[in-house]
Amino acid sequence: MLCADLVDIHWKDPNSRSRRGVANLEDISLSGACLQVERPVPLGSSIRITYPSGELIGQVKYCVFREIGYFLGVEFDPSNRWSQRAYRPQHLLDPRRLVMRATSRLRNNSTVSSAS
Repeated sequence: MLCADLVDIHWKDPNSRSRRGVANLEDISLSGACLQVERPVPLGSSIRITYPSGELIGQVKYCVFREIGYFLGVEFDPSNRWSQRAYRPQHLLDPRRLVMRATSRLRNNSTVSSAS
């Protein structure tokens, strides 16, 4: 699911010091998420993503710099999956619904064109 929401993140640096920051939640699925952050987080770091009514715990699988910041790929712990009932990001978009809408519009336009 594509989304946009600000979440708090917590992790430990290589010296075991607790760190925290704010991240933009870019996308989310049952098993993981992509976060945009201002500074890098080491691969393999355990990370906690907190939102108003709970948290998601996972591990950093990638951290890459792109023009506007660092993007983290987080894999959630198997016992800590995301669900829309527990947390619904502020802006949430299912790409499958977009494809279905576009396909439906194409079919409808094709039918209208054929009838003309």
